[in-house]
Amino acid sequence: MSEMLLSVVMPVYNEVNTVEEIVKSVFDVGLNIELIIVDDCSTDGTKEKLKTLSEKYSNNKIEIFYQEPNQGKGAALREGFKHVSGEYTIIQDADKEYDPNEYYKLLKPVKKDNADVVYGSRFIGGDSHRVLYFWHYLGNRFLTLLSNMFTNLNLTDMETCYKLIRTDVLKKINIEQNRFGFEPEITSKLSKMNLKIYEVGISYYGRSYDEGKKIGWKDGFIAIYCIIKYGMYTRK
Repeated sequence: MSEMLLSVVMPVYNEVNTVEEIVKSVFDVGLNIELIIVDDCSTDGTKEKLKTLSEKYSNNKIEIFYQEPNQGKGAALREGFKHVSGEYTIIQDADKEYDPNEYYKLLKPVKKDNADVVYGSRFIGGDSHRVLYFWHYLGNRFLTLLSNMFTNLNLTDMETCYKLIRTDVLKKINIEQNRFGFEPEITSKLSKMNLKIYEVGISYYGRSYDEGKKIGWKDGFIAIYCIIKYGMYTRK
């Protein structure tokens, strides 16, 4: 598995305090990785930090792109996906909520059963999870249930960051949503492609809003709109 090239796409927005540590964690995993970072017009010094990281990791496979103006996570991912060349692509947030050491868990269904897509669920398995917001948890579960009703999948965590997708499949999908509507959009479009989709339990170290968490209740309404839009009308 270590010989397979894994593309890691990391959207970044105002993560000056965490981006260096997470980049180090990605390369410390020990897999054959190319890291594609897309900065979404950060204003807190993240751009300057990324320039130093580009030099620091010049012996690794790393590319950094700077997007202006600020457009959102979905737009940053859309740009990042243009540059991937690995056999599989995984999404990695630039905070420390998700641990890159979990890549091995996500790759197990690929090795065992040639999975096309693997979701990392925060709600199954016995791994550690930071205790945070009840209503945020409930919202995630509701959005996953609603998504499942339209996609006929039995996922437990549609909103998870950790989505491992076969790159040739990913290249066939046109991502339209610029913000967090990306999650239900990509799930709906994958569900229509007759793929082997798996889910594995992962640990989760969530942040509070004081610590920089960005998703809010407005994004929940956008997610509902996207679930219905892509569930009812999208064929690919």
